[in-house]
Amino acid sequence: MSGKLKIGWSCKDFSTTEPTCIHGQFHIRLSKGITDPVTVTALVLDSGDDQMVWLSCDATGFHGTIVTEVRERVRALVPEVDVAKLVMNCTHTHCTTDFNGEGMAKPLRDFPVDPEVKYMPSSQARELFLEACSQAVKEAWETRSEGGVAWGYGYAVASHSRKVWYFDDLSKRPGRGGATGMAVNGHAAMYGYTNDDQFSHYEAGADHFVNLMYTFDAEGTLTGAVVNLACPSQNSEGFESLTADFWHQVRQRLAEKHGPINVLAQCAPAGDLSPRILHYRAAQERRFKLKYGEFSTITERMDIAERLCGAFDEVLSWAKKDIRYEVKIVNSVEKIDLELRPCTEEEYENELAVQAELQKMEFRKDGTPWERFREDSILAARRNRSNAFLSRCGRARRGDRYVTELHVVAVGDIAFVTSPFELYQDYMHRIQARSPYEQTFTVQLCDNQYETGSGYLATERAVEGGGYSSSRYCNWVSPKGGQELVEATLARLNDLKKKE
Repeated sequence: MSGKLKIGWSCKDFSTTEPTCIHGQFHIRLSKGITDPVTVTALVLDSGDDQMVWLSCDATGFHGTIVTEVRERVRALVPEVDVAKLVMNCTHTHCTTDFNGEGMAKPLRDFPVDPEVKYMPSSQARELFLEACSQAVKEAWETRSEGGVAWGYGYAVASHSRKVWYFDDLSKRPGRGGATGMAVNGHAAMYGYTNDDQFSHYEAGADHFVNLMYTFDAEGTLTGAVVNLACPSQNSEGFESLTADFWHQVRQRLAEKHGPINVLAQCAPAGDLSPRILHYRAAQERRFKLKYGEFSTITERMDIAERLCGAFDEVLSWAKKDIRYEVKIVNSVEKIDLELRPCTEEEYENELAVQAELQKMEFRKDGTPWERFREDSILAARRNRSNAFLSRCGRARRGDRYVTELHVVAVGDIAFVTSPFELYQDYMHRIQARSPYEQTFTVQLCDNQYETGSGYLATERAVEGGGYSSSRYCNWVSPKGGQELVEATLARLNDLKKKE
């Protein structure tokens, strides 16, 4: 049954001015300050019968035991919260702190570090993150008060396809085989050069829907919103400073108009998308110089924020006519398993040779300590990716499967569904097209306590074309496993709908 809704919000900053390892690229960067804060935002919806507790994190991904540790902290602080149903998602900024303790490589464990290179230990960055997450949930829970929700969707162009296809096979071009342990290009390449006489097309389109759920207090005043957008926040993915990327400009712009409201950012499936235009660069540069005075990743972020906040206001103008102060919440979590990407004998034997080649390569001995740190982290990353592939090969050949959490949360006529992957957008559309709910918010890069990582989940055509994000190094789960995820999600959605 529906109950009077109680809503709580909180936002906590886990930034640090100390140098911290920034992961998200093959090389590890060391932060040089804060461009803008990286935060966690908690939302609690409590109907009396069930609850939705959601944490959005300015993070690249979750690795290792971080999810379990967050849940343990929350359980100790707020025993009323069912931590098994606690959902965490990443915005996929590429400029956050080292709270996971590793990305593609870990300093000292995987490569030598000169004593001159100083940085915050990952254990300290982890403590800042854990404290921010647990305190955000605690504050959101303790400040619950009666309120309502409203929802709707609009449009904002933010992402574009980043997989470029060619008439020819790139791996057969002279000198284009690619470094071992990195991309494996075929007819497709991520961020491929489009001014090429063999350029054919983009692998996919993009999804410009913005799904929105607003929250209001008992008097009907806007208090916050869930903003679900199929675009990773990586305009400034190469920065050597902490930043929430375009979500910072979105938060700023919304605060200027609506006051200090809360914004819970969700990245919808966008494993094959990015906020980067590849074929219209000259026109884009002119546009930005005339509009903002310069063309930079910051002005790109401003442009996305302008469109996204425009969609926010347009949808709010009509969605607020239907605020629900009593709404049924049904929160479901289950453990499912998916097919691992198969590994052929040829791939396995080839990778053993690749691994041997990588082990023969030496860490850099010349250059400054910081130059060595950067270059050595790349070699370490390539070795680790090769080792990880061989490990997954072993699992696949034994018939093991990838185990993950699946969260499905119904809030009135809408639903939220999760996956831990950088999920290609086709899977989102397959779920949304068959969902029994009025609106389905699909969210990628969510928590999974059963595996140490997730990777990209590419489509059949993406695997056929090759390239970063659809190569053997990037995929834990096969396209068949991707469809298994779709079917499991839809089965749970239909089950919840029938129970209503």
